[in-house]
Amino acid sequence: MQLKSLFKVSAVACALALVGCGGDIKINPTVNDNSTTTDNSVNNSNNTSNSGQQDAVECASYESDAGTVEGTFDGKDCLYNDSFASKNISITSNLTFEELPDGGVHVFEDALQIGEDGRTDDGFTVPTNGPTMTVKPGATLAFKSGEAIIRIARGAKIQAVGTADKPITFTSAFAYDRHDLEGKGAQYADWGGIIINGNGLTNQCTNAQRAADTCNVASEGITSYFGGNDNTDGSGNIKWAKIWYAGSGPRVGGEGDDLNSLTLNAVGSGSSFDYIHIHQGYDDGIEFFGGAANIKHIVVTDTQDDAIDIDAGWQGNAQFLFVKHGTVTTRDGAIAYMGNNGFETDGEKNGGADYDEAPASFPTIANVTVITTDGESVRDEDPSQAHKFDDAIKTNYYNVLAVKTDATNGTSCIEFKSDGLKNAAEISFQNSVLACAGEFKDATQMPAGMSVEAWYENGGVNERVGGNADVLAENGFATNTSSADVTIAANDLSGLDTSFFDTVNYIGAVSDQDTSSAWYKWVEAAVTAADND
Repeated sequence: MQLKSLFKVSAVACALALVGCGGDIKINPTVNDNSTTTDNSVNNSNNTSNSGQQDAVECASYESDAGTVEGTFDGKDCLYNDSFASKNISITSNLTFEELPDGGVHVFEDALQIGEDGRTDDGFTVPTNGPTMTVKPGATLAFKSGEAIIRIARGAKIQAVGTADKPITFTSAFAYDRHDLEGKGAQYADWGGIIINGNGLTNQCTNAQRAADTCNVASEGITSYFGGNDNTDGSGNIKWAKIWYAGSGPRVGGEGDDLNSLTLNAVGSGSSFDYIHIHQGYDDGIEFFGGAANIKHIVVTDTQDDAIDIDAGWQGNAQFLFVKHGTVTTRDGAIAYMGNNGFETDGEKNGGADYDEAPASFPTIANVTVITTDGESVRDEDPSQAHKFDDAIKTNYYNVLAVKTDATNGTSCIEFKSDGLKNAAEISFQNSVLACAGEFKDATQMPAGMSVEAWYENGGVNERVGGNADVLAENGFATNTSSADVTIAANDLSGLDTSFFDTVNYIGAVSDQDTSSAWYKWVEAAVTAADND
């Protein structure tokens, strides 16, 4: 049985035209010959020559030392082979991807690396004004292999800002019949995901390294470097975007890393990530390695590992996060459970006096819904949970709704690892509801010198209502704000940073009284898409 794909379009046979003949563009770049006319009446200047009047289609291009490098239009899509972008090419000039007409997409064979990368302890200087990759509303970028990642280097930026009516899509090329020559259908791990490297703080580096400007943490995937001493650093913005079927990694010569759909490596608060739907990732939906980037209006559905993974000293804010674990039909016809933790939260990679200028992760997170299953993730057979705490994590949570209607297999909603108890007194839930048939993985643990039940209830501020409670509306994702099973009120968040947090009157990510809002419609569309995939 084939995995169904929401991106599928009618089958159209097309030959994949090549841009050039390969190689590292920084050494010997290939420049397209715009004088050649292909035999399907589409020439490399991208002007169609059919009987109707059609505007010229311009594929993305950039300037190198040897001239202009550009993609090839095949009459439907823009194609970019490894002469345009690869693991050996760092694009150091601005690059823009426009929306293509008639459902056309930008298709990549290999990695798309924006900005020059290097180690500052080897003489490399991080640019203060590196290149920007711009993706316009309605554009779709599709990738053909696990080698294909988007990497934004320190000093470079991504500006992928769509609209509610024209979101941007990053996806698998196999979501399109004309690029799915084997008929496999799109599925998790089809491509590598988005990796953004920033200059923010991470406790993967010592205080001395930051002071000497020699903080260079190696990223996963194609090795690049992140970290610095500026938590206000900006690496651009992603808004109104879908990131689907990602999370693989470079696999030539080996299995490669377990990559996330969106990796934020020491990305600072000068960046924002808003209205994003992550679906069917191989590893985590979003993983933070330090920094202080903020996220808002995030949906993560059916990703194999954790929806939100926090590590290495993240100090950001988050509001309106909806997470739903479910199942998918794999390419061999099996039904596979997707989802480990809604939140896997780790405070530090390294602790002690040498690292204390980048302390343990301590974000503030509000208005969350995590809907778990009683299954084990196909990735590593770990159970579906709402929260896991480890490595001296600290967090303030507000208005969180965790749901588990079935715990027959012994799954639970909350787990403390041994080091997760280190700062348990500084893991605080406020105005939150635990609607779980199985609540705590180890009910004998005693964080902060009390029972886990007393720790969660926090003096009656929070409520445990069990897995049979009436907490979700009929649509299965919005909070049932009239539920008789919930007796506590929401925190209006007026005591938090009002420049980021919106005032609310409900617990959970989405209110059943807010059906006309852009956020409600974004979640509704995302859940519908995931349920049909």
